[in-house]
Amino acid sequence: MATDDFIALLPLLVTALSSLIVLLLAAFHRDHALVAVVTSLGLTVAFLTLPVAAGVAPRQVTPLLIMDAYALFYAGLILVASLAVTILSYGYLEKQEGQREEFYALLLFATLGAMTLGAASHFASFFLGLELLSVSLYVLIAYVRTDGRPLEAGIKYLILSGTSSAFLLFGMALIYFQSGTMEFARTATLLAGSVEFPSTFLVGLVMIMTGVGFKLALVPFHMWAPDVYQGAPAPVTAFVATVSKGAMVALLLRYFVEIAAFRSEILWWAIAGIATLSMFTGNLLALLQSNIKRLLAYSSIAHLGYLLVAFLAAGPLAVEAVTFYLTAYFVTTLGAFGVVGVLSKPGNEAEAMDDYRSLFWTRPWVAGVFTIMLLSLAGIPLTAGFVGKFYVFAAGVDSSLWVLLVLLVVNSVIGLFYYLRVIVVMAADGRRDVRPGENAQAPQVSYADSLVLAALSGCLFWLGLYPAPVIRLVQAIQKGLIGS
Repeated sequence: MATDDFIALLPLLVTALSSLIVLLLAAFHRDHALVAVVTSLGLTVAFLTLPVAAGVAPRQVTPLLIMDAYALFYAGLILVASLAVTILSYGYLEKQEGQREEFYALLLFATLGAMTLGAASHFASFFLGLELLSVSLYVLIAYVRTDGRPLEAGIKYLILSGTSSAFLLFGMALIYFQSGTMEFARTATLLAGSVEFPSTFLVGLVMIMTGVGFKLALVPFHMWAPDVYQGAPAPVTAFVATVSKGAMVALLLRYFVEIAAFRSEILWWAIAGIATLSMFTGNLLALLQSNIKRLLAYSSIAHLGYLLVAFLAAGPLAVEAVTFYLTAYFVTTLGAFGVVGVLSKPGNEAEAMDDYRSLFWTRPWVAGVFTIMLLSLAGIPLTAGFVGKFYVFAAGVDSSLWVLLVLLVVNSVIGLFYYLRVIVVMAADGRRDVRPGENAQAPQVSYADSLVLAALSGCLFWLGLYPAPVIRLVQAIQKGLIGS
């Protein structure tokens, strides 16, 4: 490998080195605060190396990884999200019993796996990154052992994730059998002259989409999401909902763009059906929920359905829409689950609707943050969620996806109801509902947690009011991806 290869890989190398340092600290000097600080510094330094890596991009580093603007953008998004989860996790874990230091090593390993997925250009690196991410998540989900729910959630995720990996491996094998290569670019070259995919290749793509559907909790592969979201610690749930899903979308988008996947009408209609089912199933089931974490789980299923509408549009605008929507979704979901985490107590996650009753009267700052996050998820103007949905709508209009757009609007209206229901509960009359001393007993929000929530709130409004800088960046990476 040349020197420029190592420079291009700096964000991944720094993250890997940080994970090893944290692992050694956990083994020889247990100090929760120190390990959290080292983890935060490692993620920050990795983020700061992105401009250095961009100086030699785009660069193919062995057949396994391509470090281009697209990979570096998603690496930056993943690193920032992981940093936010790290800071939120510190306050959350301080309330819990048991050892805490290994948590951060696992978080760094999962972050490295997610970054690898964003840069993968070969099925081998795809699978290695996926397994590094998944194996770390098994433990992170079950990490808090104060009750049986995290362990149950971890086992469910393990079983279903193993099933999805089996589908993915079989799909990869079929594609290798048909094309004789596992490199994305070479596969695209070999298929460039064909109007329709060979049947074996198409079956392989369907198998891969099935495996990815499990990872993204798309209908009908969504069964695990509500239980895992409810059982996992709140910061881990935030990580699963953002980093894990975002990395899979980044890889799928790159692969489908490179091979021009939607030349196959069968595949297009299959994904259109999945998008429709995900939107309706997610929103309709969320209407029935009184558990906040399960409500957000079903909401995330619907949002991935919205994302698939842009995905189906294909072309440059689709890449822009998917990337911007994911950015807005990261900010909003991290903020929502961040509020759940800061309000949680040992052995009692803040997940019941009653935990949020009169929150405007007991914790106005936290209630305000949660409100704007819910409004962004609903796609209300002046928030990042509105611009993201507008982008998706524009991509759909550009490709004349009229039926899917009508369904998207209908589902957005359905979603507005259950988001507003939570806001109404938080705004209940505090003079009548709040018992004496309840305000004093509520969990205190640390300065670090407040800083993260404030930063996420600022990003939410920035993306909603002045998205131009991010849009220009997204357009630049789109040109590199479409041209690659």
